[in-house]
Amino acid sequence: MKILAFAGSSRSNSLNQKLLDIAAMAAIEAGAQVTSIHLRDYPLPFYCGDVEAQLGLPERAASLQALLAENDALLIASPDYNGGYSAILKNALDWMSRPSGDGKPGLAHFANKAVAVVSASPGPLGGSRGQLAIRGVLDKLGMLVIPQSFSLGNAHEAFDERHKLKDAKVENMVRAVGVALADTVRKLKG
Repeated sequence: MKILAFAGSSRSNSLNQKLLDIAAMAAIEAGAQVTSIHLRDYPLPFYCGDVEAQLGLPERAASLQALLAENDALLIASPDYNGGYSAILKNALDWMSRPSGDGKPGLAHFANKAVAVVSASPGPLGGSRGQLAIRGVLDKLGMLVIPQSFSLGNAHEAFDERHKLKDAKVENMVRAVGVALADTVRKLKG
């Protein structure tokens, strides 16, 4: 069971990255192999059909496609940017969905793979609006969005200095998402 994990935030000390790390650790403890990446390490131009026609698929987009193809599932932490998801997250998904150099349709890399979404925000809704929006995109890409998710409100107050959640009950809910994703992948793989 291989899971690719990333946050839709490029900010250092990201609340979403902290939340993602907790869910990813739970998936590892449930038997999954998790590869965590940072989207800031995969700089891409904003998707434009003209750029793609002139230059082809950017090398970093091809790298992301390869990572997606190698994994059985995605674990995404999606921040809420003004009621939506981040541009870096959408742009990465847009480029990953393009046809690859081997002629394989880009959407084929996403099809029937499980995905779980968590979110964190300083606001009281915990990024739930952005999470809802990105879930629609993932569904459109043909992914199996699992029902287990988590939104952490007032996230700027939720972590201690070691990036651990202060509330054990909240931590258990976040961890449950990682476990549920690993269990879903296990069932899909038979």
